[in-house]
Amino acid sequence: MQYDIFFSISQTPVDGHTPTEAQMFRNFFDQVEAADAQGFGCAWIAESHLSSEVQKGNRSPVIPHWEGEVGLNSNFLALADHVFRRTGRIECGSAVMNIVCMGGPIAHAERIGSWLALHGLDPAERRRIRVGFSAGRFQFMNEASGILARDAVEAAAWPALRGQVFAEACEIFLRLLRGDTLSSDDVAPTVLTRANFRSDADWQKVQAAAGGSPDAVGIPNRWAFESLKIVPQDFRRDLLDLIIGSHDPALQVQVNQWMPVKVFNLSITRPDVIEATHARMTEAFHPSGGPWRRGYMPRTTFVFLNEEPGLSQDEKRARAHAEARAALGAYWKALQGTIDPSKVEKAADNALIGCAEDVARQAVDRFHPDDRLMLWFDFFNHDSARVIANQQAWMDKVAPRIAELLEERA
Repeated sequence: MQYDIFFSISQTPVDGHTPTEAQMFRNFFDQVEAADAQGFGCAWIAESHLSSEVQKGNRSPVIPHWEGEVGLNSNFLALADHVFRRTGRIECGSAVMNIVCMGGPIAHAERIGSWLALHGLDPAERRRIRVGFSAGRFQFMNEASGILARDAVEAAAWPALRGQVFAEACEIFLRLLRGDTLSSDDVAPTVLTRANFRSDADWQKVQAAAGGSPDAVGIPNRWAFESLKIVPQDFRRDLLDLIIGSHDPALQVQVNQWMPVKVFNLSITRPDVIEATHARMTEAFHPSGGPWRRGYMPRTTFVFLNEEPGLSQDEKRARAHAEARAALGAYWKALQGTIDPSKVEKAADNALIGCAEDVARQAVDRFHPDDRLMLWFDFFNHDSARVIANQQAWMDKVAPRIAELLEERA
């Protein structure tokens, strides 16, 4: 297995205490510097935009019960620059960059190209930036950038159209990063049919808004532009790794017609979906990226590990499970306003919880030997020293034990 680390930089109250923004960033840099020394492969950093606390006062808040800020990293490239300056080996990834909002796909492509041109000035540079990209999780962030329905047809179609807007953004983003000269006339138009909708009733609403019963409804491009090409043009594309944050099988295939694009997935995804994705990507992965590998689909998993000195194995287990219940319960309460015990238990079933021996056995039972894990240690945990200790315990105790268990089962 390969071990990466995930950082949320989520400024939420824990046990009644909310760290300052400055302390959150100090904690992050302490933890990522430790992760570099400990041997983790990539530091994946959550990206967020605009205050989730303020949006609670909007007419239709997306997360009305969330306390604090979902995340403080609103500029991944700037943060990555600091990470690379402070570390010597670890790579840096966005999990994930929203390419729809804050300027859209053209602006994001040019920023990445510019960053890579500077990062790659040293011909000996080998550390990659891993750009995970998506349409974002919370719609209020996109709406602030004008990504919303423009007329009655789009309003009726919006649940399905959102995905098509992202597909359009992906094509622009990837073709510009590839080095194409591009105009919006070169981008495939969006055409909606019954197949895009979950029910006849949903499709009929779109047909009615379009003024009849058409078999297909064309949607004007979201981004309209004459021929352009991003600058700088000769940046180090060998230092760029692309990963799409989408569960749409067709889009996972589509993006690989332009560049090699890997796929994000989560530990809570059903095993059959995981295996189907690997089978699909074995066939669809862009040939310039080489053969598809399981490690090309990083998988996020919560880690509640207790290896505190002076405790028995049973005491470590009990404390780890108590920490997991508290953190996962706080998470669901923040998202929904009430704690649903079944959801807490389901999330706990997909987390790695316990002492080092327990966690190692759970990882071997749950994951493939060639999987890449994005280990999430800082989930609702602002005790930075404890987070760093858990990172160290993973590398000192869990990882070697996983290797032993895998060898025993081989």
